[in-house]
Amino acid sequence: MVDYDRVQDFLEAHGMEPERVDPKREAALMLEDMRRGLAGEKSDMPMIPTYLSNDAQLPLGRSVAVIDAGGTNFRSALVRFEEDGCHVSELSKCRMPGVGEPCTWEEFISFVADRIEPLMGRAESIGFCFSYSADITPEIDGLVRRIDKEVVITGATGQLVGASLIAELARRGVAGKRVFVLNDTVAALLGASSALDRGAYSGFIGQISGTGTNTCCALPYSRIPKLGMSGDGSILINLESGLYDGMPQGDFDVILDRESHNPGEKSMEKMTAGVYLGELGRLMLCAAADEGLLSAASGAKVRALGKIDASYIDAWAGGEGLEQVSDNADDADFARTMSLALFERSARCMCANLTAIMLLTGAGGDEEKPVCVCAEGS
Repeated sequence: MVDYDRVQDFLEAHGMEPERVDPKREAALMLEDMRRGLAGEKSDMPMIPTYLSNDAQLPLGRSVAVIDAGGTNFRSALVRFEEDGCHVSELSKCRMPGVGEPCTWEEFISFVADRIEPLMGRAESIGFCFSYSADITPEIDGLVRRIDKEVVITGATGQLVGASLIAELARRGVAGKRVFVLNDTVAALLGASSALDRGAYSGFIGQISGTGTNTCCALPYSRIPKLGMSGDGSILINLESGLYDGMPQGDFDVILDRESHNPGEKSMEKMTAGVYLGELGRLMLCAAADEGLLSAASGAKVRALGKIDASYIDAWAGGEGLEQVSDNADDADFARTMSLALFERSARCMCANLTAIMLLTGAGGDEEKPVCVCAEGS
């Protein structure tokens, strides 16, 4: 029998209870931060214009080399759209450089060139999905702000992603290529909406809930004062919502942030993303053991854990693998209930994020034309 009071008392004592995040209240606060970012004022979320829209038609019969530099994995492939859909060939997947041990920007770009050079005889364009914070230029290149998600690539800040890759390919004798850089969240929105009836929805939101956390949406030029653009067009905005610092935090959020590679940054991502949720869960269980809420034997199991990712607490929340952190039914129930609470808090944060976007765009007011959330991630 689960002793919910024991778990709830522990969560409340450390400011980690899900109810502390009120989606309606937090959405209103996030909305104001979004508006500041669009105006070019000081804000947590930079609201990065992508210079891409969700209105164009896909070109058919043309092969494009594609790259996905994610928080965990690196993928490359050749993609072609035909009347019958998308055709993917020569898909390659490996571990992202900078995971586990640092690498330099030059090493990263050389690694990327190694993977796509064999495809260059069949593709003039390269679509580069870059899952890190970068300012997009009008040429649709990406100026790196930071590399995070516990990936360490030194010398990256201030580099142009596309220009760096073109220069490396040219050094190898491969010329005449063009690179289009976009964020993974934008890619999720564009990819999903391309397969749907766009007229059936009042708006689209791109959402990443995987190794990292982020969202994006489309806004008309008139709603982006910092661009100073006129006309009736619209472009996609990468919110970089993982940077938002306004969610109410608890004791273990502070500890995790202090011990991360990027202390003081990406507060909401550290409350919601897979690369961090496992470590949050481990820190909480260690504290519960220290406070005598778990048996000595269970505490020893918890302390023996190394750094873990969200797949562990995902399993525990589902009642699997609890023998890793408990030697009795009561402690197993504690770990499972605590894990569920951690995911509920994450979900409340993301609900606030999505609600704020709907308030910003005005989409979702007609039940006949709902908002489509294009979500991707583990």
